[in-house]
Amino acid sequence: MPYRSVNPATGEVMKTFDNFTDKQIESALAGAFALYQSDWSRGPMVRRLQVLSRLADRIDDRAEELARTITLEMGKRIGEARREVAIIAAIARFYTENSQSFLAPEPVKTALGDAWVEHHPIGVVVAVEPWNFPLYQLMRVCAPNMVVGNPVLAKHASIVPQCAAVFEELVLAAGAPKGVWTNIFASGEQVAALIADDRVQGVALTGSEGAGSVVASQAAKYLKKSVMELGGADVFVVLEDADIDKAVEMGIEARLRGAGQVCNGAKRFLLQERIAKAFLEKFTDRVASIKIGDPMDESVGLGPLCSVPTRDDIAKQVERAVEAGATLHYGGKVVEGPGAFFEPTILTGITRENPAYFEEFFGPVAQVYVVKDDDEIVRLANDSHYGLSGAIITKDVPRAKALASRIETGSVWINTSSFTAPELPFGGVKRSGYGRELSEYGLKELVNQKLVLVANG
Repeated sequence: MPYRSVNPATGEVMKTFDNFTDKQIESALAGAFALYQSDWSRGPMVRRLQVLSRLADRIDDRAEELARTITLEMGKRIGEARREVAIIAAIARFYTENSQSFLAPEPVKTALGDAWVEHHPIGVVVAVEPWNFPLYQLMRVCAPNMVVGNPVLAKHASIVPQCAAVFEELVLAAGAPKGVWTNIFASGEQVAALIADDRVQGVALTGSEGAGSVVASQAAKYLKKSVMELGGADVFVVLEDADIDKAVEMGIEARLRGAGQVCNGAKRFLLQERIAKAFLEKFTDRVASIKIGDPMDESVGLGPLCSVPTRDDIAKQVERAVEAGATLHYGGKVVEGPGAFFEPTILTGITRENPAYFEEFFGPVAQVYVVKDDDEIVRLANDSHYGLSGAIITKDVPRAKALASRIETGSVWINTSSFTAPELPFGGVKRSGYGRELSEYGLKELVNQKLVLVANG
């Protein structure tokens, strides 16, 4: 697939990039492997932490430029893009400040002697990353692997090549030796060949269920450790005691963030029957008031989807859901004119027999379900192929905690929508993937946790 930078708000082709040749791929892999064998990866962590700290500073220095690049290339609203840039600097600083304690040797109690676990790099990592958070997704992989000493070959999505290129530029400008983070404009076949190579020992992917299945299968075939962060069909539960106005505002943000192209965005709204009508009326009014337009305009509430083909796919998905019996409560139409715009949409009346019941809608489409009690909430929440995250809105926090413990998902957020922070582990279960990124847990995913024991004398 060609690497093309297209402004989704206008359809303008801004820049194209040539795919890497097999020779360029081999050169990148050889350089990364040589770095892994060097003092950079095997030596003291402090040098790597210094580079990561400088990387955070470089990001701050170029924050507005980076935000505009995100917006122009994938259509994210400029305010959201600025927040993404701030988060990636925060991730770099989090690992700079905490990694030495996270990776310190851990004593192990045993009658056999003096034992401890050390943390060491495993080797070159291949990362396959998506377009919806074009810098955040890269930093989630870059920061922990830089700290550990795993060089990374990064294959970014083909529609965000300028973000891919500028991220590598930032890493090198921070003083990282060549090979720490290498952007590769690679094909699927080239990625498969890299994973098969003995010099590669780890694989990380964030993306669709289909892409994850292909890459995870290749990693498993060659017995490579992998981390998969895939799709989601997150529930947004509103209980009968919730402040409806606040719940509506949180729901709007949770569903329309990133034009609905967020893996842990609210997808399925589970409304307790006593407040369902009031919530839906207010939610519909707010959806109808959303200003659609240029993502560079600060007053716009919904920008374009990432591309026209993506926009057309979500339109067809809504059409199939309605044909299978769902009610189109609001929206559901392509916005005429240039760009990849689609109306914010609300679907109701989706039954379990409707294929939409099990699908992820990666766009500004909300599914609404009415539930009677907590048991039905848990049943519907868990009756899903996915299990990434979810949200519960209520004044009764103990009740929410009890519900959270019963929902099969990687995280549950109470009285806020699911989002992210450097110190919080991110990942899911079922077809939402496996492993964790961010936090101490993510730092130790692609690490050799080596036991050392000195036997009793």
